[in-house]
Amino acid sequence: MRVHIATDHAAYELKEHLVARLVDAGHEVVDHGAESFDADDDYPTYVIPCAEAVVADPGSLGIVLGGSGNGEQMAANKVTGVRAALAWSTELATLARQHNNANVVSLGGRMHTEEEAWQIVSTFLGTPFSGEERHARRIAQVDAYETSGKLPTV
Repeated sequence: MRVHIATDHAAYELKEHLVARLVDAGHEVVDHGAESFDADDDYPTYVIPCAEAVVADPGSLGIVLGGSGNGEQMAANKVTGVRAALAWSTELATLARQHNNANVVSLGGRMHTEEEAWQIVSTFLGTPFSGEERHARRIAQVDAYETSGKLPTV
């Protein structure tokens, strides 16, 4: 699977760790930065291009990282077609994929050990969307709102 990944300084070391683990697990990784540690960099610079790449690359998934993961999730969700979920446990990663067909997972580098982060990421990547009608219907409602600015009538 192709995996897009991005972070700012706050999770730079975690990104480097995850890239190595992803490659070892056989994933094709596209690293959108940061390329080096810079305490003054800004997460939108890296996260938004990463999210855009996920949308432009059907079948791929994305990982965005920051100190808490909150801002990174918010930035990724500004990209049309992205469903980014902040996951702080494997259970949330599973539900994000199964129920919401999330295509980007956001994690806080200051919130998890490297091993906890790897477990969340590997769970996210390994969990398929359930395809259940109720979940697909809800995703379609959100997608319709995203494109039209109006909730569809049910």
